[in-house]
Amino acid sequence: MGAAPAPARTGANADTAIPVPPTSRAGVHPRTSRTRGVLVVCSIAAFMAFLDATIVNIAFPSIHRSFPHVATSWLSWVLNGYNIVFAALLVPAGQIADLVGRRRVFMVGLAMFTAASAACAGAGSSELLIALRAVQAAGAALVVPAALALVLGELPAHRRIAGVTLLSASAAVAAAVGPPLGGVLVRASSWRLVFLVNLPLGAAAWLVGRRALREQRDPEHGEVPDIPTVVLLTIAVGLLALGVTQGPDWGWDDPRILGSFAAAVGLLALVAARPRGREYGTERLFLRLRSVRTANLAVVVFAAAFYAKILTDVLFLTSVWGYSVLEAGAAITPGPLFTVLLAAPAARLARRRGLGPTSGLGAIVYACGCAWYALRAGTSAHYAADWLPGTVLTGAGIALAFPTLTAAAVYALPGRLYGTGSAVNSTARQLGGVLGIAGAVAIVGHAGTVGPHHVFVAAWYYEAIAAGLTALGALWLARVERAEGRGGPRATAPA
Repeated sequence: MGAAPAPARTGANADTAIPVPPTSRAGVHPRTSRTRGVLVVCSIAAFMAFLDATIVNIAFPSIHRSFPHVATSWLSWVLNGYNIVFAALLVPAGQIADLVGRRRVFMVGLAMFTAASAACAGAGSSELLIALRAVQAAGAALVVPAALALVLGELPAHRRIAGVTLLSASAAVAAAVGPPLGGVLVRASSWRLVFLVNLPLGAAAWLVGRRALREQRDPEHGEVPDIPTVVLLTIAVGLLALGVTQGPDWGWDDPRILGSFAAAVGLLALVAARPRGREYGTERLFLRLRSVRTANLAVVVFAAAFYAKILTDVLFLTSVWGYSVLEAGAAITPGPLFTVLLAAPAARLARRRGLGPTSGLGAIVYACGCAWYALRAGTSAHYAADWLPGTVLTGAGIALAFPTLTAAAVYALPGRLYGTGSAVNSTARQLGGVLGIAGAVAIVGHAGTVGPHHVFVAAWYYEAIAAGLTALGALWLARVERAEGRGGPRATAPA
């Protein structure tokens, strides 16, 4: 990498910066075509990682038919294992990316994820499929924080909000379209095609990434991770995800669930009690920046509303309105489309008005969409009048809320911690997702034992309340940002 200094920064970002590549003339950012390549590659990678968190769910019955003698509780680890391993490994993966280089970690993770996807498609036993899903999740954990860190390090300060918006919108759209896309692929062939769809995407991203991505790390300020703390946090997050994911199946009073929660709390207490010396600067920084803490907490709550709604909508359309999986996918599609269309305007609004107000507006719009479903979607199918307005509102809310909360969670961090900060934010998103799905399952029931219409109304109100709590958190975030004296993204916008 070149020795040209990064642009001057203010506030929390002033203490360190990631070196940027040399330019052809002073003040000019690297070629737009290469920057676009970075955005495309990282967006594809994020799309793949979050797509696999939901696309396999709809293929589960088909997988079960391929392994008819395997117990459902055991085979469910094809689904739950991915989410647990993904959540548990994000933080150490982000720290490794900051330490050894984000491009290197990204490319290794992308190759691992793509190869594991191909192997999953050919798995001949449930044990092998579950193991390969864990490898796939490990690759995703390497890719996601490195991708966001690469985008943050590549773009100048006034364009970072737009870059984060693109990446976050890609992840949200992937999670939303996963179930309907999985239904189309399973119907066209079999569950194996659900994994093969990653191959062309992964190969294209890897080939373009070799040319477009440049290595990023800050060796002068890079900290060797506190290994005991990283191990304790990884196990604690894994146990927490295990308890929340398996709670609906095993029962919330099952000793295994209670033990998982108790062990997770105990490990987190050990982390909090560990002495804080100079080598623990990363942990102190995360604790000191209230905007980072507030944004990540808001992400947990909004992710709970988001992932709960994905499950609620698919079950409602297929069980109450009698839609096929393909029809349900078509009915849900306008929401993700609006998320994509509004991503760029949302980024511009965030730069003008600030991250907190924009994410708060998005959460309110999303809550209104959930409330619309609860008030209008009845037992008779009236798509245009009762469903379409709700999916448009929630799609717009996602575009406004998710990317800006993600940006707020990493914006105040110094460049040397982009990978770690991105990992913490992705972990918050994953934990919120498993919490939201657990809540939706508790209210609505499993796909095979769906309750009557009124339970879906309750689920949509549950999601609207979670979005409303996110809006309150976003308002507090705006206040915190003013108190920290950073002025939000507007402070670094060009004149």
